[in-house]
Amino acid sequence: MKKNITIILLVLNCLICFSCSKNPEDSTDLVISTGLANLNVTAVIAGITADKPNGDGSGNVNFTINADNATSYKIDFGNGEIKTVQGGSFSYSYSNPGTQTYTVRVFAYNLNKEISTTIPMTLFVASKTIWSDEFNVDGAPNSTYWGYDLGAGGWGNNEEQYYTNRPENVIVKDGVLQIKTIKEAYQGSKYTSARLLTKGKFSFKYGKIEFKAKLPVGGGTWPALWMLGNNISTAGWPACGEMDVMEHVYNQLNKIHGTFHYPDHSGGNAVTASKIVANVTSEFHIYSMDWRADYIKIYVDNEKIIEFPNTSAAPFNQDFFIIINCAIGGNFGGTIASDFTSSTFEIDYVRVYN
Repeated sequence: MKKNITIILLVLNCLICFSCSKNPEDSTDLVISTGLANLNVTAVIAGITADKPNGDGSGNVNFTINADNATSYKIDFGNGEIKTVQGGSFSYSYSNPGTQTYTVRVFAYNLNKEISTTIPMTLFVASKTIWSDEFNVDGAPNSTYWGYDLGAGGWGNNEEQYYTNRPENVIVKDGVLQIKTIKEAYQGSKYTSARLLTKGKFSFKYGKIEFKAKLPVGGGTWPALWMLGNNISTAGWPACGEMDVMEHVYNQLNKIHGTFHYPDHSGGNAVTASKIVANVTSEFHIYSMDWRADYIKIYVDNEKIIEFPNTSAAPFNQDFFIIINCAIGGNFGGTIASDFTSSTFEIDYVRVYN
């Protein structure tokens, strides 16, 4: 019996020694035994003043997060982005332009424990230019930005022109891009013109695109400012999606069209609307599109032509490239005037904003 008591005492002594030798900085037991509580979140929007109650437009917000005994945090910024952080103070930049109200939700964790809180935040983000061509350098269009579609027929539209990249048909001069449609015999066609595109050079997903342009005169002319999905080479048309920011046919003078083509809604069955605008062939006007995940709006001079309810089922949620062209005749351009000799489509600039 005495031997057994001795063994028990030795075991107890070892356990006591082991407990005493544990690193005092190891607070695991303390964290587990102490409640996860008091989650606090503050958001300070950059540049708030009396005149700018929702910030200076930079989109920058300084967050501070802390909670008793939390080991990690997760923050949902309310714009679809979620990050894991260690707490403390950090900065985040919102990019969606305009004045938006976000619900920011923060989670604090300690092993299998979780608490959360939400804060509302109204923030103004100014639009920023992410790409533009101001056409300020005379000569051929910037080859870093633009390539060309070359050939005849209009790719199924029965148009009369042959598209070239000759300076006779396309040139930058006096601060504008000039696309010239000319009546002339060329490669078996009776007319020539040009079609520029940024495919393989620049494309984007969501944002605002703005063109400032003066449209050509002459019965049969059909200028367009538009976009196609990057996947056209694999998906084909209309599966790739097409967004027409501006189309005009001189045979329907001053009638500006905004149109969306996609499966089951293409060609004559496209989703389209139009607006009458005075003096489109004698004055420059601004044609623009506000493209977002939940809607797409097309404008002329800030007056809305059409609003499209964008959804994940539509093909308008991928990168698109830009196209500028002037056709003549064909399915939409219609009858070419018998006295037509030449006409010029002028574009002052193209700008893309975030």
